[in-house]
Amino acid sequence: MQPEPAVETRGLVKRFGTFTAVDGVTLKIGRGEVFGFLGPNGAGKTTTIRILCGLLAPTAGEARVNGFDVAAEPERVKQSIGYMSQKFSLYDDLTVEENLEFFSMVYGVAREKREERTEFALRMAGLEKERKKLTWELAGGWKQRLALGCAVLHEPPVLFLDEPTSGVDPVARRRFWELIYEMVEGGAAVLVSTHYMDEAEYCGRLALMHRGRVVALGSPPELKAQQGAGVTMEDVFAACIEREEERRR
Repeated sequence: MQPEPAVETRGLVKRFGTFTAVDGVTLKIGRGEVFGFLGPNGAGKTTTIRILCGLLAPTAGEARVNGFDVAAEPERVKQSIGYMSQKFSLYDDLTVEENLEFFSMVYGVAREKREERTEFALRMAGLEKERKKLTWELAGGWKQRLALGCAVLHEPPVLFLDEPTSGVDPVARRRFWELIYEMVEGGAAVLVSTHYMDEAEYCGRLALMHRGRVVALGSPPELKAQQGAGVTMEDVFAACIEREEERRR
C-alpha cells in the first residue's frame, strides 16, 4: 500500500468574481520532496498556496493536505503545516528570541518543549549570537532565516514557502536552500514558490504556472529534455508559455 501523499489536488479552481486565479490545478506531492511552483508574479502560485494552507476556500475541485480536506477541515490543515509568507510575518519590535517564543505559543508547542524548540530554531538559522537583537535590526537574509525558524517550531510535516527568497542576496538564497534540504532530510514535504529560474534546479519536481494553469510538470532534467539538448529553464518556461498562449487563441 502506497503512503498517502503530503499534498494532493484534483481540478483545483479559485475564482474572484469573473477572474480565475487558479484554473484546474491537479498535483500530488510526496513526503520528503522539494516541490517547486515556478512562474511570474500573477501566475497563481500564491493563491494556490493560500488554498492549500486553509486560508482561502476553493471555488471548485478538491485538495487534501496531510490527509485533511482544505475546504471541510481548514483549521486541521493550519495546525499541521508550516507557512512562510512573502512578507516574513515577524514582529519587528520584538527580539529574535521573543519572536520564536511568541510563535511557539501560536503554533501550540507544548510548554515543556518551547525552550528546546526555540534553541533548535536559533541553531538551525545561525541566529544564536543575534538572539537578543531587535528583529528590525536584522538584514533581509537573517530575517528570512528567522521566519523559517518560526515556521518549523512545531515540527510540521508539510512546509509551504511562498517566494521565500525574494529580495535577499544570492549568498543568503543559497544558505536558505541548504536549510530547506535539511528539512526534507528530516522527512518533511516542502512546497516552495519562486520566480527565480535558477532556483528551479534546486527542486526535485516543478509545476510551471501561467495564468493560473500548470503548463508543465516534472523534474528539471525531464522538462529540459523535452525541449532538446542545451536548453535552460528559461528556455523551457518560454516554450511552455508560448504553447499555452497558442492554445488560448
